[in-house]
Amino acid sequence: MEYSDVAICLFSALLHAGWNAAVKASPTPSQAMTAQMVLGAIVVVPCLWWTGLPAAASWPWIAASTVTNMLTIMALLRAYELGGFGSVYPVVRAVAVLLVVPFAAVIAGDRLSLGAIGGVVIMAVALAVLAFDASRDKTVPLAALGWTLAAGFGTAVYILCDARGVRAGGSALSYGFVVSITNAAAMCWRQRAGGPPWTQIAACWRIAVPTAAAAMASYLLILWVWTHAPIAPSAALRDTSAVFAILIAVVFLKEVFTRKRIVAVILAALAVPLLRLG
Repeated sequence: MEYSDVAICLFSALLHAGWNAAVKASPTPSQAMTAQMVLGAIVVVPCLWWTGLPAAASWPWIAASTVTNMLTIMALLRAYELGGFGSVYPVVRAVAVLLVVPFAAVIAGDRLSLGAIGGVVIMAVALAVLAFDASRDKTVPLAALGWTLAAGFGTAVYILCDARGVRAGGSALSYGFVVSITNAAAMCWRQRAGGPPWTQIAACWRIAVPTAAAAMASYLLILWVWTHAPIAPSAALRDTSAVFAILIAVVFLKEVFTRKRIVAVILAALAVPLLRLG
């Protein structure tokens, strides 16, 4: 991977952790999530006039990504209701990175260098430390861990769908815009009991505006990387978002910075230069 790809993955990770933390911290996470997704879709609709639609080969992946993403969001929001952000989010990313590596090798044929494999292993260990730390948290009920594991599995699946879809689509922008629109439409259907989308936007616009911008930028950046870089190491780099999430949880959400979390941060930092060798 080029140095620029590494930097883009890390920036995407920071944005991803930031908007997830903001949604979790909102009084109504489901409503905030819906509002930011709809706002993002509204912004990109006119952009399709400029980019056009992605190639036909990408549409099955778009459909699979949308369905999987919606199921993942449902599991993630349920996990957020039951557990702390600093406990739920790192476990989701840990499960995802552990599954994306073999999935990418089998389905996409990605082959990694020994250095990159070492980086992925170290990152997996770092995330596993975070997951173990979360599992020891007596405030996290068993049901929360169940929903968290489901969200992690779904995350791995839609990462693969998006990586394959954007390569088939021919453009990160057109693919990303269409998936953002289909995801927003699916989320509106899921949240139909909460009222029309515009009422949910009106109730959460202060959170929805910045999170929509962060979510869209994070998504488009990683899609662009996946157009040319190996899926597994770039996905693992983006999953440093779990480390950023820990720092956000400690600084802004006042969660505890345990020794295990410190170890995980150090391991993740060591993994970054190795992942570049992917």
